This record gives sequence, C-alpha cells and structure tokens, in this order.
Amino acid sequence: MSDSAARDRDVAETESALAHPEVAPDRSAAYGDHPDQVVDFYAPRDGRTGAPLVVLLHGGAWRAPYDRAHVSPLADFLARRGFAVASVEYRRGGDDIPQQRDGAESTRATGADPVAGRWPETFDDVAAAMDAMPVLAARELPGADVRRIVVTGHSAGGHLALWAAARHVLPEGSPWRLPAPPPLRGVVALAPIADFTVAAELGVCGGAVAQLLGGDASFEGRAAQADPGVLLPTGIATAIVQGVEDIVVPQAVSEAYVDAAARSGEMVGLTLLGGVGHFPLIDPAADACAVVAEEITQLAW
Repeated sequence: MSDSAARDRDVAETESALAHPEVAPDRSAAYGDHPDQVVDFYAPRDGRTGAPLVVLLHGGAWRAPYDRAHVSPLADFLARRGFAVASVEYRRGGDDIPQQRDGAESTRATGADPVAGRWPETFDDVAAAMDAMPVLAARELPGADVRRIVVTGHSAGGHLALWAAARHVLPEGSPWRLPAPPPLRGVVALAPIADFTVAAELGVCGGAVAQLLGGDASFEGRAAQADPGVLLPTGIATAIVQGVEDIVVPQAVSEAYVDAAARSGEMVGLTLLGGVGHFPLIDPAADACAVVAEEITQLAW
C-alpha cells in the first residue's frame, strides 16, 4: 500500500471510530481528589450477575485532549457482550506542563499537540485506580465478578494495561511496585505502545514516548519503571491484537514486545489483523472489534 493510500485508510478508520455518539455510563466513581481520577462503570446489558470485569484504559498518546469519552462506545459494546466494564480516566499531558520537570528537559510536541503524559501523575493514577478497582466495582456494579478481571487498553492505553499487569516486577524502590502479581485473569492490549525503544526509534505519536519520560536525560532511568518491554516476565496471560496496516503504532512495536517476552521465557499471544489499521480495534462498527471481544472472552470466562 502506498503512503498516501495508508494515510487515507487511517483517516477513514479514525473518522469511523470517532463518529459514534458518546455513551453515558451507568455509574461513575472517584478514586482520588483530582477531576481526572474517575472511573465510569457500564453494567452488562443483559442484566446478568457474576459477569467478568473488563478494566478499559483509553489511548490518545497520554495527551489531555483525548479522554475516556472516545472509548465509551467500546465500553458499551463490551457491556452488550455480557461484560461489566470499568473505563478509567487518568491525568494526561497538557500545555500547562513546564519545560523542566525534575531537572530534565521535556521535549514538547510540535504544532498544536500538548506534551504527552505527566510524570509521575499518569502512573500514580493508573496504579491508584487499579488498587481501588475491586472495592469500587463491587460497590458500583454489584453484579460484577471482581475475581475475574481482564485489563484492556488501546494504543497508549494498551501500554498502561501492560504496565498495570507488570507492577510486581518493577524495580525495588519504585512507588508503584506491588509485592505480588495483581489478581488479573489477563491483559488484552490493542495496538499498544508496548516497547519504548522501538516506539521512540519510530517516532510513534510525534515523539510521545520521550515526552512521557521527560526527555532524553531521564529516558533510560524512567523507562526502567515504565517500559513494558523491560518489565518481563509478568506471569500473567497476555494477548496483543494488532492491525497490520497500522501506521500510528506500527506492528514492529508489538512484535518487539512479543520477542522480548519470549526471551524472558514467556509467551504472549499476537493476533495480526490484515487490512486493519489503528482505530478499527475500538470501533464497534468494525469486524476487528468483535475479534477484540473474543480475545477478552477467552481470558475472562
């Protein structure tokens, strides 16, 4: 496929995925004091009890303009498939972030893009949300089975999903480290920014990885706590769904993570979808979205 054809496909897929109206949650709950520290809950549409809980982490290159609203149709789609769903908001990067953070120069996005991510707040929030999830879900969705949790996320949210499952292998002294593996059935990561070295080399999302980590000076030290590609093995069942035609987060990024997992002695499932780019994975109107639901089903039930 030519570059122009690939760009045209990406534009059409993006427009389709983002054309769905926002779906209001059944309940919402805060897990902290900041306005972004909130979880939207969607009950299974068939009214069943004992449904597995899918924790959904949205993408958007860890940047503030992209929030959980754009994955609310996916949350509703999964709820219609019989899942209980918890869609997590978290703090992202914006133009209010200063150029200097912790003594390291932050690489700003070009044009209108804000800085990607907040260090350490983005990770503080995901850790806090995951730690609070069993109690919050039991209260807000009493029909959910919090003993069967699958974490899924798209793009930057796919990174956060993989990271949330790897907190027990974080370096000693990390504020987010868990003493034991989190109680998850598994992770389904959708076109995730799963390997920071490869993603940075490819300039994924306008250099978002370097921005998230605060620039070159702090890249290596912070990557040791944030890069799923080095936080292996996790011992938690993991599957990746990736579009072959994805020009936003290319296939090479997922393959690098799968290869790193194999070197660590762990097997990660990789489902490659031909003729699919970045956004059909979260588009309820696309066949790829049904594949995502099936991958979650295989881990959850």
